[in-house]
Amino acid sequence: MSVTNQTLAQRRFDAIPRGIAQASQIYVEKAQNAEIWDIEGRRLIDFGAGIAVVNTGHNHPKVKAAAIAQLEKFSHTCFQVTPYESYVALAEKLNRLAPGPTPKKTLFLSTGAEAVENAVKIARIATGRSAIVAFAGGFHGRTYMGMALTGKVQPYKAGFGPFPAEIFHLPFPNAYHGVSAAESFRALDQLLKSDVDPARVAAIIIEPVQGEGGFNIAPAGFLQELRTLCDQYGILLIVDEIQTGFARTGRLFAHDYAGIEADLMTTAKGIAGGLPLSAVTGKAAIMDAASPGGLGGTYAGSPAALAAGLAVLEVIEEEKLAERAIAIGQLFRQRLAQLAERRKGAIGDIRNLGAMIAIELVKGGDASQPDADLTKAIVAEAQKRGLILLSCGTRGNVIRFLPPLTASDSLISEGLDILEATLDHLIG
Repeated sequence: MSVTNQTLAQRRFDAIPRGIAQASQIYVEKAQNAEIWDIEGRRLIDFGAGIAVVNTGHNHPKVKAAAIAQLEKFSHTCFQVTPYESYVALAEKLNRLAPGPTPKKTLFLSTGAEAVENAVKIARIATGRSAIVAFAGGFHGRTYMGMALTGKVQPYKAGFGPFPAEIFHLPFPNAYHGVSAAESFRALDQLLKSDVDPARVAAIIIEPVQGEGGFNIAPAGFLQELRTLCDQYGILLIVDEIQTGFARTGRLFAHDYAGIEADLMTTAKGIAGGLPLSAVTGKAAIMDAASPGGLGGTYAGSPAALAAGLAVLEVIEEEKLAERAIAIGQLFRQRLAQLAERRKGAIGDIRNLGAMIAIELVKGGDASQPDADLTKAIVAEAQKRGLILLSCGTRGNVIRFLPPLTASDSLISEGLDILEATLDHLIG
């Protein structure tokens, strides 16, 4: 019996919990740069990049070679047992590259959720405080602390409670939905007056651009005000760069646009070109608050992933991928504006920071009427036509575009042609 997408879908149904959702029933055979081929030999253009993981493209030759070379030496010894240089070398690089002048230190882990969990651990032990403030629409992982911090109930939190205590949420500034930065900051001020003593708040955690929340961009002035308030009350500022990091937004790290320095920064996704790796990078004095043995993990800082991470940073610099992200964002924005003009009312908003790009779909141009059904239809129809898209947003009505930063203009244009044909088919 031949293996097809359909037969694998049935095997998956029988073997894997339904709680693991899938954006498609396309099973991958191989991938290269910004293209994927399924097990039936069909080619697709990838505008998802594994959710902003392969910023350097699928199977970048330099990243692949670095991982293979490490595997020829050893795959695992556990850094806490018998350490290795690559852990130190990548930590040194991230410490230098993280925004701000304060000396930094870096801890490596395996997943973004682990990075967030450890950032909270470090913040609590460094401050002696317990409360954490997060934002509506934010996404910080699927562990219990990650879910508690996440500001999106469906599908991440529904039915899984109770969650850790002393987690507070604020409205995230979003001009398209009428939430100004001033309003969000007033809500924070009110929170600290009515719900939690600022002397009990260990940290505020924020994504400079919300990922799952809908690619909502935090205004630079708002991030600067947060930094000032945190300094005023001795609260640590955790910047979650898990989806925004590693040149995706046109800077190596997105909060650099605001000219602020985080106390702690979490990274993952684009850090190692597809291999599982995450990090917490923070001010050295804060990172040293935990006693020996308080941080770590058996697989934390995989040798192959660290080797890939060192190669990723070289590729970003050599191929000028931050600059490339800006160019990709401009190319998308121009085409998307043309698509929106032809279909007045369906595409309510276009937003991007570098190559972190999104359109919000609404009915009749009304921001208060999300069109989640159209969003699902576009994602499904585009797949049929050979284009991988991802949706997001608290209302399920945002399509996000995350092409590898190594994708050529011609390939991006081909993908946008498919998007245009999809829109023509669905809404004219």
